[in-house]
Amino acid sequence: MVQTYQISAGLGWGTIVTQVSLEELAKSAANCDRCELCRSRANVVFGEGDPETPMLLIGEGPGETEDATGRPFVGRAGALLDKALLENKIQRKHVYITNIIKCRATLVENGRVQNRPPRVDEINACRDWLLQQIGLIKPLVIVCIGGPSAKLLIHPTFAMTREHGVFFDTPYCPGGITAVLHPAYILRMQGNAFEQNYRYLVDDIAKARRRVIDIRKGTVQPPPAAKPEPPEELTLF
Repeated sequence: MVQTYQISAGLGWGTIVTQVSLEELAKSAANCDRCELCRSRANVVFGEGDPETPMLLIGEGPGETEDATGRPFVGRAGALLDKALLENKIQRKHVYITNIIKCRATLVENGRVQNRPPRVDEINACRDWLLQQIGLIKPLVIVCIGGPSAKLLIHPTFAMTREHGVFFDTPYCPGGITAVLHPAYILRMQGNAFEQNYRYLVDDIAKARRRVIDIRKGTVQPPPAAKPEPPEELTLF
């Protein structure tokens, strides 16, 4: 079935027409050569999870472990994300996780291969994959993982310290878009700072979950609220 949907964002992303399933889209992406990252990648990290989920999580791009395994958010950062989801009674398989770019962006520094932020041309090369994912999954809410994806998908001056957990209106989905702290950022902290920022991650995921429930109950009115209420004890979606 042909699905057509209109999306416009800060980079001028427009109409996408897709005639494929998410599985077929992933197979096509596995052979992508739209930018130079195809030369250095080990795997295309397309994304994984429930294709009918109400909650789509979007990070910036895969790292070393993700590139090696072909899976998003694995290793220590992925384990912390999984833990935060489980504290909200959400199993990883009940959401869909992907990234802005599907291949690891690297540079060689002091003889070592390091991660680097993706360039605009690399982001643009990947944009159709992401837009088609959004169009096929049709999430109720989108959660940006970390500042880079929030600056691209929410607004370019997004400030994580002030705006994490805040919902913004978006053309991408009916329930709005929000952002959470990146697990890798939290893992660099110790003691009370780690605990406080991990709690932000858990609580902000809870807000997104609460929003899904409210949308399904018909109690959320557009535009999305700027300051969602603290979460209550919930059941999964």
